[in-house]
Amino acid sequence: MSRHPEVKWAQRVDKVYITVQLADSKNAKVDLTPEGVFTFSGSAGTEDHQYELKLELFDKVNVEESKINVGVRSIFSVVQKAENGWWKRLLRGEGKTPHYVKVDWDKWVDEDEEDGSGEPDLGGMDFSKFGGMGADGMGGMDFSKFGGDAMDDIDESDDEEQEVSKPVEAEAGEASTETKEAAPST
Repeated sequence: MSRHPEVKWAQRVDKVYITVQLADSKNAKVDLTPEGVFTFSGSAGTEDHQYELKLELFDKVNVEESKINVGVRSIFSVVQKAENGWWKRLLRGEGKTPHYVKVDWDKWVDEDEEDGSGEPDLGGMDFSKFGGMGADGMGGMDFSKFGGDAMDDIDESDDEEQEVSKPVEAEAGEASTETKEAAPST
C-alpha cells in the first residue's frame, strides 16, 4: 500500500511552486505532462515505505520550461504555467483539497503584491494626519460629548501597581520574603 507525502504549493502569475516533503527519498520519480498532471513516486524511511502522488493541476503547463530538483529533504518543482494568470486553486477538481496538500506560506505572494516591492501600495496616504490627530495624540478630542465623562467608564485596575512577594533564601533557617514592584500591565 502506498502513502501520500505532504505537498506544499505557492504561485506567481507565471509559475507554480510545488514542494514534495519527503526526507531521504529513494528512487524519486517525477513526471509532468502538458495537460498539467504532476505525478511523483518514491520510497523513504527505514522500512522503504512507498509514496505516490498524482495531482491534476488547475490548468496546462509548459513542461520544457519547468524545473525539478530532488534534494535530501524534499523534491522542489518550479512548474511554468502555459498561460500567465492566477489560478483559483492548485487542483482542477471542484472538491475539497486533499489533507496532504497545503499552502506554502513561506513562498506565497498575493496577486496584488507580486510587483516585488514587499510593501502594500497605500496610494500615498499620509498617516501622520489620520483623523485630524496631531502631535498631542488625540487632536483635542472632547470625550464629554459621549454622554458624561467617558473616562469614568474605563477600567483602570490594570494600571495599578501591585506588590508581589518573592521567597528568598534565609540565613540560619529563617523564612523571609522580598517585596518587588510589578511593572504596570498594558
